[in-house]
Amino acid sequence: MYVLSSNLDVLYKERMNKMQLLILILKQIDLIDKILPQLAEEGIKGGTILEGSGMAKSLRDLHDTPMFGMLRHLAEEDGFEASKVMMFVLDDNRAVVARNTIKKAVDLRAANTGIMFSLPITYVEGLGEN
Repeated sequence: MYVLSSNLDVLYKERMNKMQLLILILKQIDLIDKILPQLAEEGIKGGTILEGSGMAKSLRDLHDTPMFGMLRHLAEEDGFEASKVMMFVLDDNRAVVARNTIKKAVDLRAANTGIMFSLPITYVEGLGEN
C-alpha cells in the first residue's frame, strides 16, 4: 500500500505542475537580440538555442546543379535560409509569460518572421528542482 500511495503522490504532483515545451523558430535571426533581454527581464533565463536551416536549403542542396550554384551562394551570403530555434521547458504560467513577451518583441504575423508553438510535456527530469 505504501508504494501505491507514493506513486499517487508523484502522479498528483506531476498533474499540479503541468509543463510545456515552448518552441520559437525565428527566421529573422537578428531579432533574437531583441527577444533574449526581454525574456531575461521576465525571469526566463533557461532555454536552448539551436542553429537551423529551412527545408528549401536542403532541397536546393539535393539538386546541386551548376545553374543553381550562384543562386545558392547568394542565398547563403544573405543568411536567407538561416534560422534560430529557441526551446524552453516551462510550467503553464511561465509559458504564457514567455509567449506574451515574445509577441511583444516580435510580430510573428509578419511574413517570414517565424513560428511559435508549444507542446505538452508528460515527463521532465533535470530541471534542478526538488
